[in-house]
Amino acid sequence: MYAEERQQAMVQLIGQQGRVSVAELAANLAVTTETVRRDLSALERMGLIRRVHGGAVPASALAAIESGISERDQDNTEAKDAIAVAAIALLPPPGSMIIIDAGSTTARFAALLPRDHRLTVVTHAVSVAARLAGLPHIDLFLLPGRVRTTTHAAVGAETVAALSNIRADVSFLATNGISTTFGLTTPDRDEAATKRALAAAGRRAVVLADSTKIGVESSLRFAALSEIDVLVTDSGISDDDASALAAADVEVVIA
Repeated sequence: MYAEERQQAMVQLIGQQGRVSVAELAANLAVTTETVRRDLSALERMGLIRRVHGGAVPASALAAIESGISERDQDNTEAKDAIAVAAIALLPPPGSMIIIDAGSTTARFAALLPRDHRLTVVTHAVSVAARLAGLPHIDLFLLPGRVRTTTHAAVGAETVAALSNIRADVSFLATNGISTTFGLTTPDRDEAATKRALAAAGRRAVVLADSTKIGVESSLRFAALSEIDVLVTDSGISDDDASALAAADVEVVIA
């Protein structure tokens, strides 16, 4: 099957089913998931489909499709657990300040913070704050703002303003998508502004994201690759993507 025929078949499947995963497309068309992701990126650039976490939807679907935190928490759990463990090795020394973004993988990371490692933690995530509140080795600061029902995270002008007065040692970030050409993205405007401020508030920016998010582009960029120091991901990342990230001076840690 030629690439044009394969891509036409993808558009038809997505149109018929409404939402199709990368794995389903790969199985249906007898190609690799890397091939599917490349085809989906091309089809999205042509305006024929929209990429979402783990797959694609028709171009006519709502622009701000975004799964909730409880739904995302059930996806790729083994990879997320391994990524959270690997990210612990990137903690700054005891007594440092870190920022933890809202996300299913960053929440796992927060739960693993070692008890003998005193830290100041700044977060806008209700789930992260709930895990850390009252722990004697954590000085916890919860950022102000409107809490979104989708992500359970405080966002908006108050959140951004509070972050402008903070300089943390490391920001641990989540993302909806990572493009080697466009950067890190999310579909919500307030979320994007807040994530941009979270990234800027840290001396180092570490992204925790499983490999299904690589190659996905949401509508709003909150960070270019040049603004990211480390990506912690799983072994599903392709060699091409790993090389592109390394060329952008992003250290890739495989969990």
